[in-house]
Amino acid sequence: MSALRWSQNRSGAARLALFGLPLSLDRFVLPRWLRRPVRLFARLNDGEFQAPPFSATVLSAVLLASSSIYGGYLGGHLDGFVQGVTARTGFAVDQIKVVGNQRTSEIDVLGALGLDGWTSLIGFDVGQARERVAQLPWVERAAVRKVYPHTLEVKIAERAPFALLQQGSRLDVIERSGRVIVPYSGGKDALLPLLVGSDAAAPAPEFLAEIDRYPDFASRIKAYIRVGGRRWDLRLENGVTVKLPEEDEAQAIADIVRLEHEKGLLERDIVTVDMRISNRLIVELTPDGVKARQTALKEAEKSVKRRAEARI
Repeated sequence: MSALRWSQNRSGAARLALFGLPLSLDRFVLPRWLRRPVRLFARLNDGEFQAPPFSATVLSAVLLASSSIYGGYLGGHLDGFVQGVTARTGFAVDQIKVVGNQRTSEIDVLGALGLDGWTSLIGFDVGQARERVAQLPWVERAAVRKVYPHTLEVKIAERAPFALLQQGSRLDVIERSGRVIVPYSGGKDALLPLLVGSDAAAPAPEFLAEIDRYPDFASRIKAYIRVGGRRWDLRLENGVTVKLPEEDEAQAIADIVRLEHEKGLLERDIVTVDMRISNRLIVELTPDGVKARQTALKEAEKSVKRRAEARI
């Protein structure tokens, strides 16, 4: 006899029952959406409904699989499981394209991506990978994109070197903003302007822009030395130092360029050209220059004496 049956109450009205328990009361009726599942359950109980073959095996497999997945989730191993399965089904990353890198080596990029031989493209976190790549010294911006089924594309925008900054014994490559990129290691960075002084980076862009108005003069400057956070000394390739004033340095630069063009001042036997005092130019001679000047003065005195004697 069916477990789900119709029974009659004392008044003779029929009502639905399951396992002898009434499913409708005077004030309660089983919701319509539950009636069909309850009838199916009753049929299973009386053997009127036959489950499909191997349903018990399938249900057991589903139970074991769901238990394993849930256990992996609780233990933090679910990502690794997904990675392993998808990698072995044709989604393992086996090609990496790196574009935009000139100073950043591909080996460093690969290391930042954190790949191994079985990294799956499906479970790979491009956001975290982008952050790791962006932390490389020369990288200013990075983008990491998946190209299915098995390729990663990395686009890099690198920082632009502006100058070398010497602070004590430390020498670094810096950006225009003054931010240190990497320690100096030679190569083509040797062609960058050399700034000397811990406070030289901030005013350097504007000052170097003024110097660049005179390309021939700029090409002869070996170092830009910041003095006391107030003014600049220019060290030339031939060892001459030009001491610029604190104020109106643009006019001082124009004056020294004009004197060099008209009189070849910077080619003489001098050590320094001091322009710190307004409207006055002080030149310090080299030892050889001092001797040559003394000799010239003596010759001039002799010449004056001979002329005086000739008049007598």
